[in-house]
Amino acid sequence: MISRIQYIIEGEVRRWVDGRSGRSYWRFPVCVGIADVTDPLFEKLREVVAPDHALPHDLLPSAASVVVFFLPFREALAKENRNETPYAARSWAEAYLATNALIAEICEALRQAFAEEGHESAVTPATHNFDEKRLVSRWSHKHLGYIAGVGTFGLHHQLITPQGACGRLGSLVTSKPMEPTARPGREYCLAKSGHSCAACVRRCTYGALTHHGFDRHRCYAQLLENDRHYADLPLVDVCGKCVADVPCSYGVPKASTAERR
Repeated sequence: MISRIQYIIEGEVRRWVDGRSGRSYWRFPVCVGIADVTDPLFEKLREVVAPDHALPHDLLPSAASVVVFFLPFREALAKENRNETPYAARSWAEAYLATNALIAEICEALRQAFAEEGHESAVTPATHNFDEKRLVSRWSHKHLGYIAGVGTFGLHHQLITPQGACGRLGSLVTSKPMEPTARPGREYCLAKSGHSCAACVRRCTYGALTHHGFDRHRCYAQLLENDRHYADLPLVDVCGKCVADVPCSYGVPKASTAERR
């Protein structure tokens, strides 16, 4: 089933690129994971993310599975974002807007595919589904991705997938029962697996990500600073420096890459 979902998603990416004269921001293959809604980790979301985090049945009473997908960004985009200072690169901001729209189209394509089989689906926005005071998500694509076996969390609090951490996540809930994806049996993050890598910490020059933890309010302040910098664009509260051209940007890193960037 994953291969068919992947085929639909990659078809939507190609259709998006072919239908527009603009730039293609994404790499193939996309990563796809499936979680069974009875997985006990869903209940843990209200402990580790937020007490009011939505559960699959809150979105869709008939929910049986959650599909999570990761759209990896091209290396050139990450390098541009790394080199632009002190703000996020304009191309990164534009990719954010394009990917949000693309994720909506992908979710609609998947919803239609499941509907043809007689199943219901519910989708959520790719972003801005969070509490602006607590800065915690009510539907965390990253945590759902972990449950669905898409990847593991890095020191930078982003999900590291087989295609790296540089990209965007989307998800939807469906009534179609599917075989869940096995979660990785090891940590993908070099630092969390005992190697001397903290490239993501060095990338964050705003004091939000340190060896002692993550200050989400300081991070969000920088996101809004980038949005003000690109005032001619719609809301682009982005940064991405911590995943821009680091060892885990484009795949699961090897220990030999720990100090290269």
